[in-house]
Amino acid sequence: MRAGLNRLWRWTAWGGIGLSLYAGWLTADDIRDRASSERDISAACDGLVSGAAVMDLQGGMVRAKASDYDEYRIDTSELHSSCTVYKVPGPGRTTSLFTLAVRRSDASEPMNWIGDDSGLEPFYDSGVSDKSDVTAVADRRSESWPVGDGTLGRYGNWYTTVRAECGPGSRATAPELLNVTARADYDDVSAADRERLARLARSAAEAAADRIGCKARLAALPSRQLASVPTTLRPAKTADGSCRWFAAHLTQQGQDRLPDRALAVPVQEANPLEGCLLAVSPDQVGRIADDLDDDQRDYARSALTHSPWWLRTVSYFGPEASTVGYELLGADDAIIEPGTAGHTKGGWWASSVCDGKPALHTLSSSYTYDDILGSQRLNTLFRAYVDDIAKRRGCTDVTYPAAKDFRIL
Repeated sequence: MRAGLNRLWRWTAWGGIGLSLYAGWLTADDIRDRASSERDISAACDGLVSGAAVMDLQGGMVRAKASDYDEYRIDTSELHSSCTVYKVPGPGRTTSLFTLAVRRSDASEPMNWIGDDSGLEPFYDSGVSDKSDVTAVADRRSESWPVGDGTLGRYGNWYTTVRAECGPGSRATAPELLNVTARADYDDVSAADRERLARLARSAAEAAADRIGCKARLAALPSRQLASVPTTLRPAKTADGSCRWFAAHLTQQGQDRLPDRALAVPVQEANPLEGCLLAVSPDQVGRIADDLDDDQRDYARSALTHSPWWLRTVSYFGPEASTVGYELLGADDAIIEPGTAGHTKGGWWASSVCDGKPALHTLSSSYTYDDILGSQRLNTLFRAYVDDIAKRRGCTDVTYPAAKDFRIL
């Protein structure tokens, strides 16, 4: 009996040692895999980010891999490039994790677009979701909030874009403006991950600026945690912040066929990019439809499903004013010249000078909604917006589009 117990204890002891050795081997293997993943990420992103910091996203992980394709690996000598990283939860399995994008301003290609052909749609339509109220939430592209006062950049719930203005002492080949975006490619991004993305974007922007000879002074990240960015639209009549001008316009002009929902961002006078999203609720679509001609009522029906009605105003200040353009059918995108005014399909712009620097004020409309509003309403609405922001920012030399520019294309 005693001999049997002794053998049992010996086997148990040897089993424990074996399990300990196996666990140690797994731990060492995990450490090697993580180190290899970190090196792969750093190489794909041209050393602009720490692979370890990227792998701390989404609760942390042991294995990740960067894209093998050159078009998804950063080359800072290129005008625009990006790297893509995937989480590896198991053998032969990958899930999207992270993208870092580096963009330089250039006279031949926009960094920002206006018009109804430029991928500006803020809403997923009911054909790809189960929602019945298409414009309730900007679930595809909401308005970005300023990081601090906005001079460092802007952010959303799943990305941060840090901007660097290349000043005196920069290399002759340096751009006027450098934008670096750190983006999470998964759902339900936590507050902690938003902070990680902001740190990744700022450190990458600093490294990229140094790499290309861009002399820029980047502000520190705010000491307060970046708040969650709202995506739910609110009643336009009580809009504040960047949409306050529209609430005032409704008070003066009445609701008529105008949007009844708004999504604003906090107003920061130093912010070089400020937007306001306006949209039409299903109830307002129904009221507008009652006054439409028979051939326009199809527009109202589609507004409830796959072609929601919305407007977006955005103003760009300083170097940002030279980065805006629009798509041309069968040709390269066109860059808008500061100091001009005009229109494109579903887009209008005006210019001014703010604090001695160029500014560009824009309005974009969703497909068919500009036809519903008509040229007179659009002209009056856009002038109200430009007048308000020019007064608020102390801008002068305002140049408006001509009345004929609001004839629907």
